[in-house]
Amino acid sequence: MKLHVNIGTSGWSYRHWQNIFYPDTIKPEKYLEFYTMHFSCVELNSCFYHLPRISTVEGWLKRTPDIFFFCPKLSRYVTHELQLVNAGEAIQKFFDVFIKLKTKLGPVLIQLPPGMMYNELLISLFFETLKEKYSGYRFAIEVRNKTWINDIFFAILERFNMALVIADSGNRYPYFETVTTDFVYIRFHGREHLYASDYSDDDLFQYAEKIKRWQQEGKEVWVFFNNDYQGYAIKNAKRLREMIS
Repeated sequence: MKLHVNIGTSGWSYRHWQNIFYPDTIKPEKYLEFYTMHFSCVELNSCFYHLPRISTVEGWLKRTPDIFFFCPKLSRYVTHELQLVNAGEAIQKFFDVFIKLKTKLGPVLIQLPPGMMYNELLISLFFETLKEKYSGYRFAIEVRNKTWINDIFFAILERFNMALVIADSGNRYPYFETVTTDFVYIRFHGREHLYASDYSDDDLFQYAEKIKRWQQEGKEVWVFFNNDYQGYAIKNAKRLREMIS
């Protein structure tokens, strides 16, 4: 069974994409509408730093096509400040903001800080909370400490039907390919320079072949390019899509 591949970028409101992606005639407040003419999904990085207003989220709902998906990144207050401990209220606040956008949500991205080491009890309790209260959502977790790359953690991910993010960032953060649920989530951060490196056709072709294989295995695939510098994310996303189609 061949399932759809969702390819987009990590955000759309980049002023430095003017004349690279956005024409001069497009004002920043219309960037989203223009973006949806080229991509069917976007990763919401901004809500990692600060939650949007509910009115803003309602606006995104109205301004995008019926078949367009947002993948919001869980607040850094939960992951980096609270370190997943006693985070119930903060998690609730996050989902209260996005509830009206639920029909257009892809997986919710959880990015752990580099200094957070593997803790089986902590992550199991955190996942239990998500399963109990937010079972209607899907989750993908990006780890940035090598201690998380272990079979016990992968088994926990499988048990809770969560994906391990395949994060391509050169040697900056851990890289590991394993599929623990019914979808695959890939993030391209740039290899030589974080957020600022272009991917070659050879690099992208290797991923295109993997994505095709995952499709044949019945997996849905989500891909986001976070290398926004010089519009590389736009260029690479379009090129990868060409290779897969």
